[in-house]
Amino acid sequence: MITERAYAKINLCLDVTGKRPDGYHDVRMIMQMVDIFDALSLSKTDSGITIDVGGSPLPEDGDNLICKAARKIMDRCGIKGGVSISLEKHIPIAAGMAGGSSDAAATLRGMNRLYECGLTNEELREIGVTIGADVPYCIEGGTVLAEGIGEKLTFLEPLPGYILAVAKPEAGVSTGNIYTALDEIFDTILHPDIDGMLNTMRTCRGTGFLKYLGNVLEYVTEPRCPEVEKIKDVFGDMGSSGTLMTGSGPTVYGFFEDEEKAARAVSEVRRLGYAGEAESFVTRLITPVYD
Repeated sequence: MITERAYAKINLCLDVTGKRPDGYHDVRMIMQMVDIFDALSLSKTDSGITIDVGGSPLPEDGDNLICKAARKIMDRCGIKGGVSISLEKHIPIAAGMAGGSSDAAATLRGMNRLYECGLTNEELREIGVTIGADVPYCIEGGTVLAEGIGEKLTFLEPLPGYILAVAKPEAGVSTGNIYTALDEIFDTILHPDIDGMLNTMRTCRGTGFLKYLGNVLEYVTEPRCPEVEKIKDVFGDMGSSGTLMTGSGPTVYGFFEDEEKAARAVSEVRRLGYAGEAESFVTRLITPVYD
């Protein structure tokens, strides 16, 4: 048996630059992993793919991205045996934190190790993009500029382990619906200054990059999920130096000076009923090192 960690991500900046003929959207994003992760255990079996989702509401069949990822490796490498995969879920579901994509990426890495396929990370990323746009990033992690549909990666200098408060409202949103609604207002919105953030990250130490935090999808998600703005306000009132929604939402994070202040902000969000205990927490930025 082998184990893999599937870390969550946040978007420090997210811009949509247009819609492609294939229905996908072109994006520019600065993505960053944080220290909350799902744990996957993989064991060889004689045949087939079985998944235990550990009591989470995720499917245990071919609709699960874990199953799709395992099948991709088996087909690519001509694997005749099977695999049993157990998932210990900690990343909130449908949160804009790439939980499903990170699980798929961990499965690709794990299958590669389990069956000694010898695939490079570049080859794993090529497989990953056929599963989901965030999967190539989740293969690698760290601090990254992602372009195209998310598969074109430029690796940036890792950021320090800044402290975050994170909270996901109970109400969910559909990523597909969010992008469709964005298309309708695309010409009326302001786009985040990603180049400004990149220049600051490359030339300045400290948290000066936080003034460039931006997510174009907030224009669409906030009206559909008012808790997003409410959580941002709470984090700001509690001393956050920068707060933003990640992905298509509805999860919100805020940068804090220390864990104590972040914990107080999380407690206040819970007290006000904007997020539950299981989906609000303190974490930090991380650059993972995979085996």
